[in-house]
Parts: sequence; C-alpha cells; structure tokens
Amino acid sequence: MIPLSLYIHFPWCARKCPYCDFNSHEAKGPVPEADYFAALTRDLELAIPGAQRRPLASIFIGGGTPSLTAPATIAALIETVRSRLTCAEDIEITLEANPGAIETGKFPAFRAAGINRLSLGIQSFDDAGLRAVGRIHDAAEARRAAGLALEHFDQVNFDLMYALPQQTLAQARQDIETAIAFGPGHLSAYHLTVEPNTAFHRSPPALPDDDLAADMQDMVEEALAGAGYEHYETSAFARSGSRCRHNLNYWTFGDYLGIGAGAHAKVTLDKQVIREVRRRHPADYLRAADFVQERHAVGPHGLPGEFMMNALRLTAGFPAELFERRTGLPLATIAAPLRQAEADGLLVIANDLIAPTPLGQRHLNALILRFIE
Repeated sequence: MIPLSLYIHFPWCARKCPYCDFNSHEAKGPVPEADYFAALTRDLELAIPGAQRRPLASIFIGGGTPSLTAPATIAALIETVRSRLTCAEDIEITLEANPGAIETGKFPAFRAAGINRLSLGIQSFDDAGLRAVGRIHDAAEARRAAGLALEHFDQVNFDLMYALPQQTLAQARQDIETAIAFGPGHLSAYHLTVEPNTAFHRSPPALPDDDLAADMQDMVEEALAGAGYEHYETSAFARSGSRCRHNLNYWTFGDYLGIGAGAHAKVTLDKQVIREVRRRHPADYLRAADFVQERHAVGPHGLPGEFMMNALRLTAGFPAELFERRTGLPLATIAAPLRQAEADGLLVIANDLIAPTPLGQRHLNALILRFIE
C-alpha cells in the first residue's frame, strides 16, 4: 500500500515575514481557535475516505505559526485524529514553532499533548540577519528556544536560511556552527529566494551575488558533513535516525491527507492520483460547507513530472521500481529523458537506482523540467 500521512494547516502568524509566500495571515486579534478546531474536525471527517483504512505514518502541523495555538487545542486535535484514523504505533507527530517567548513557554505542554518532533523556525542566530528578514525574535531568543526544544523533544529540526540580505560568508558560517554546537538531530538549510507575491518581491533587498551564495551553499554542506549530518534531501541534513519521515513521504510520492485553510492533499484512489486544495482564506474556510476549493486527477502525462519533482530531491536517489509502484506507469515512459540526463551528467543510473549527480543537484529545476510535458 502507498504510505499515508496527514498535514494540518494553521494559517495565522504574529506577523507576515517579507520573504514568506506560504498561506499565512497576520492575526489582527484573537485567533478563533474553537471555531477553527470545529472546522478541522469536519474537514477531517470528510477526508477520511481518502485514507482507505491505511494507518497514518506521520502527522505534520504546520503554518503559519501553529505554536501560537493553545496546547489544549493541539492535544484535542491529536486525539480527534486518533479517534477517527488508525495511527502507526511509532507515528511521527511534528509541530512547527517559532522562538518567541510565548511559544517556547508552551514546549512542555506541547510534548505532553503528543508532539514528538519539533521544527523550530530559527532562520538565523544573528540579530542583523533576523532583522534583515523581518523576524520578530532576536538572537538571544533563538538560542534560548534551541536549548528548550532539545530539552523537551527527542527529535528536533532547526530551520535556517543563508544568502540573507547583505550576509557575509563568515556570518553564514557562524549561523551553521552555532546550530551544530546545539546538536539537533536534523537541520534544514534553505537558500533565501525572492518569491512572487511577497514583500521582498515588491521591494527586493540587496542579496549576495550568485558566486557568494554558491560559496555559502558549499560551506553549509561541508560543515554539516564534517559534523556527521547526512545531506539526504535538497535542503535537509540529518544524523542517524533523525530524518523527517513526513517529508520523506512527500519525496517518495506517498499519499497525504491535507486539512485546514489552504492545505494540499494527494491521494491515490482506484489507481488514480487525485490532488486537492482547501479554501485558502481562513474566513472562507471557516464558513465553507465544502472545504475543497480545487480537485483534479493527475493524468498519465502529468504523473512523470510530479513524481520526479519530488523524488529527485533525494540526494541518494530512488529505486527505479518506485516510479512504477507510485505512478502505475512503466519506467519506459521516461526512458528518453533519463538517458539524455545521464548523458549530460545530471543523473547516474546504476544498480536499479536513479540519483541526481552533484551537477544535477545544483541544477535541479532544469533537471526536473526534462520530465515535465
């Protein structure tokens, strides 16, 4: 059976970051937690047929800033999921959190609620870097939150960014070395990019040039490898036993239910891949009778591109037979672009494993485009 996960979206945040293109909305007053919990419960019940009695391998509560929510609400939500769906005995339940004092004070209660993995949005340990990307916490709060997260959770991820406005290589190195010194099992290191429909897109900041950004990427990869972290996905690094199972399900083209404002879902029904998107704006979502705004089947021409868009993010690649198991299509469907990408030095195909080369990893978007019709 295709593995199944659940994503739950909380759309509110304390302040919208200028680089953020996620479905997040600045809370102008009290968040309607009770109403939103009731809507999530109805949404979950309507989504249950997509589970097809499969156990959940992971739950990811993201946003927005879900850690702004009361721990009692998170506990009730997890109990609601457990009462309606079968959960694997070792289910991974992740909560995204920010380093603000209000949220870090809730860490013990979140752990008691059932959260067993915390993803902490640090971004930088440098005050200037944090100001440059509009974060509302400072470096001292970042360090305090990092320590508290590791105190209360067995599995912790630090989210970091590099190539920040006017950042130097030395500053980027200091961020990575500080994170390594704390010793989390998992680190996500993202190159800051300017996305459409963001404040940075409307008023672009002065970013490091391409050569300096490339030097930062090399530094990140070398420093983390030297500290015992495996670079297993484009932006993800983990020590043994600490890979993010929820994200791995995405990259291996597993299925996932998605509930909450703007949440995405992908389920395989009767050998057909169905994608859904929930209503994006919280007000529309709360008053909706039907939470699904978009629903469409991915046809055979679209499946190779969708599969490769995910699987090629895995630096070690994927078994060739996984393509057929997840898409229902023979590998011969993509034989021509596979051969050409291998000839161009972007892929290596050996021992039934298909993997991007270091060159392919650096030009991943161009590589993926070869499989999109």
